[in-house]
Order: sequence, then C-alpha cells, then structure tokens
Amino acid sequence: MLGSRLSRSLIRAYSTNRVRIVEVGPRDGLQNEKGSIPVSLKVELINRLANAGAVNIEAGSFVSPKWVPQMAGTADVLKQIKKKPNVHYPVLVPNQRGLQDLLTLLDENPSSPPLTDEIAIFTAATDAFTKANLNCTISESLARLTSVTRHALDRGLRVRGYVSVVIACPYSGKTDYKKVREVAEELIDMGCYEVSLGETVGQGRPHEVAEMLEEVKKSVPVERLAVSFGHFHDTYGTAVANVLTALEHGVRTIDSSVGGLGGCPYSPGATGNVATEDVLYALQTSPHQVSGSYQGDTIDLEAVSEIGWWISEALGRESVSRVGRAIRARKKREEEQKKLQSKL
Repeated sequence: MLGSRLSRSLIRAYSTNRVRIVEVGPRDGLQNEKGSIPVSLKVELINRLANAGAVNIEAGSFVSPKWVPQMAGTADVLKQIKKKPNVHYPVLVPNQRGLQDLLTLLDENPSSPPLTDEIAIFTAATDAFTKANLNCTISESLARLTSVTRHALDRGLRVRGYVSVVIACPYSGKTDYKKVREVAEELIDMGCYEVSLGETVGQGRPHEVAEMLEEVKKSVPVERLAVSFGHFHDTYGTAVANVLTALEHGVRTIDSSVGGLGGCPYSPGATGNVATEDVLYALQTSPHQVSGSYQGDTIDLEAVSEIGWWISEALGRESVSRVGRAIRARKKREEEQKKLQSKL
C-alpha cells in the first residue's frame, strides 16, 4: 500500500513537471570532512535547511563510526532536530545492523512525527566499487539489502535506493549502463519507492548521462528514478549541465548539497557535490517548477545561499557554489551602495 501511494505521488509530480530537490548536505556533504563536527552543528544545519523550505533532508547515517567517523551521533541528531510534520529526514542504512540500531532508537523514542520515516540503502554498478565500499560484490550487496528493505517496509519505513558510479568507476573505468539498469531494477523490485542514480566520480558528460538514462528507462519507469547530483560530483564542472540533461530525459528528482559540500571517501579525486544553490538558480524561470516536495513547497534560494556560506565558514572554508558566490557579491555591492547613499 505504501509503495503504491508513493508511486502515484511520483507519477503526479512527473506529469505536472515539478522538480523535487533532495538535500544531501547534512549526510553526503559532511561525511568526508577531516575535522570533527559536533552534533549541534549538524542539527542547526538541518533546521536551517527545513526553515528554508527543504522537505527532504538526509539527516545522517547509521554506519560504523570506525569507517565514517563524521556520521557518529546520528541518533542524537535525529532526537535533537526540530521536526516539521511535512519534512522527511531519511538516514542511510548500510546493513541489517544499521537498520536494527535505527529501529531500536525509534522504539525507545516514540513520537509524532517519528524521528524518521525513511531509510536509504546503497550499492553500486561495478563490483570494484562495491568491494572497495562494502567489501562484497554487487550480487552479495543486493542479497543483503533485500532483507534490510523487507524488514524496513514491514516496520512502515519508506526505502530509497542509491546506485553509485553509474557513468564511470574510479577503479574499473567506464561503467556498463546495462548493469546500472539491472541494479536499479533489482532495487525497485525489492521495494524501493525510488532509485537515485549517482555519478560518483564526476567525469560524466551530458551525452553520457542521456545514454545511461535511456538504457535504465528500458526497464525502470522514469518516474521512479532520481539522479544523485548530490553524489553526481562536480569534479569536472559539468554537474548543472547534467542536471538539465536528466530533466530533458524525464527525471524529476534531483539530489544536491548546500554549498557544494561533499565528496565520496571511496572515490579518489572526486570533489564536492553539485550545489543546491546552483541547481535552484539554473531552474528559475524555466518550465520546471522547483519544489521541496511534490505538494509544491518552495525552497528559498537566498536563504539556501546564506546557509551554504554559514556551514562552509563553520567548516573553515568558503562556499564553492558559483551562485552562492554571486549572491554574496551582489549583496556586498548593495550594502556598499547603501552606505555611500547614506553619506550623501
């Protein structure tokens, strides 16, 4: 029943030409940071994003702190964020142990709305990447995820799937798009309401994105697909162009990261993610109606730009969002003009 309701919602979004943004900054954006990030900073980032209109915000990950130390404290993050009833706070769950940790947390902290109502699971389109990331083959990872998904669905959680390295793999080179299609199809079949296709290395060009999507669409309905332009790393500066290509081929859900935060710890050389600000600006005045959700909530570009600068500076750097830089420069000029006028 849950899957059918979600499918109808996705189809409505596709038919009305709305673009749904999934904000991955608090999870994928922070997971590769070198310094320690306090829970309070993660909580404030999520709260600010929700106040700016984002309604799909990755809140963290139930992975071993030994492997991804920046995701330590996700349980505390979920307990401390100021929940909004229309906002989803999905968390990444790599295996049955991670799911059990989440379910124990939910059982110990019953609330309305719940601490989270969605998990994300992940695999990849090459054995080389899954071995580096998960220490297993693609088929072994899918076998593990089947039981995780079934258990999560039985507990009333939504399940979203991720497929990494859909264009190229840092270990084995160009990806076989047929394998991307097969993996995405298996994730849909096991119960994922949506599969997000991630161009993890950032080498993808628009024509390659188009070829990959057309292959995947042979067996997976486009309304069940997203593009992980949050994971669609902007290493070569083509991410926004690739976003537009994905939209031309029917995709209506885009993953992105505020301030362009991020980078995959298992993809050597990959830089930050495509910035949410850059995606929002690229789609302004276009035929596509950008919304935080399928119900039409808007996301405030100016507010997101401010958040991008705030979190970047908190991490000791400048925002890498081109749009964020332009907006800050514009505001600085406006402030200087006001000061000059006040002296006249």
